[in-house]
Amino acid sequence: EYWMGTTGGGVYKTTDGGMNWAAVTDRYFGGTIGAITVDPLNPDVVWVGGGETDIRGNTSHGDGLWKTTDGGRTWQMLGFRDEHISTIRIHPTNPSVAYIGVFGDVFKATPNRGVYKTTDGGKSWRQVLAGDARTGASELVIDPQNPNRLYASMWTFQRTPYSFKSGGEGSGLYRSVDGGETWRQLGVAEGLPAGELGRIALALAPSEPRIVYALVEAKKNLLMRSDDGGDRFVAVNSDVNVHNRPFYFSDLSVDPQQPNRVYKLSVVGELSTDGGKSFEPFI
Repeated sequence: EYWMGTTGGGVYKTTDGGMNWAAVTDRYFGGTIGAITVDPLNPDVVWVGGGETDIRGNTSHGDGLWKTTDGGRTWQMLGFRDEHISTIRIHPTNPSVAYIGVFGDVFKATPNRGVYKTTDGGKSWRQVLAGDARTGASELVIDPQNPNRLYASMWTFQRTPYSFKSGGEGSGLYRSVDGGETWRQLGVAEGLPAGELGRIALALAPSEPRIVYALVEAKKNLLMRSDDGGDRFVAVNSDVNVHNRPFYFSDLSVDPQQPNRVYKLSVVGELSTDGGKSFEPFI
């Protein structure tokens, strides 16, 4: 069973490994899907956030935050209808607790940007990490072994009909060790590049979640790695193509069992088997 969020077409579901797909949101919402997450304790509970955050020459809006508790037969609207939602993370043992990364409207300044937390299954939300009017949360990851530890990347971005700017003073990497209640910005002291930053992709190694990868848009783009939960990052790859077109390609994933096996999306899909030091195309 798989779920797929599309650009401009809502959500589809397959129950036969991809042989057949059915549209499951057409009677409720459509638009572009920015985030989709299945509850780890109940596969019939799925959260969906609208709005594209991989931004190119064009971008497509969504239709807010939605949730199903019956495998997609019915859906409940949870708010954020005017915002682009980049990420949804569910607490691994308490499904009433969830976090969303709200990127905001890519075309104009908006106030409701940052990381939001719910403790009642989405009925109410609190902003726990705020961005400025043009800085939203572009990535959010949660430690599966210690869900009080979270990492978020904030991204300053402005799109107009004729231009865009990726990066600014509001961009940065943050860490929380108390379930998102407080956050500390990680910076040069932790090994991150000095100067203006842009989009930062994040991934934890599920088998060793103290290993954190950060694909950083900076004056010189870098893939960085921390082996101690973000206390110290080191650059493992500074190849000119390591973070190609970061505003559009900014996705990392780590093998669930092999922490040095890293997948990266770019013009082609790329795989590293040495902890990000080198990549080879796999598609």
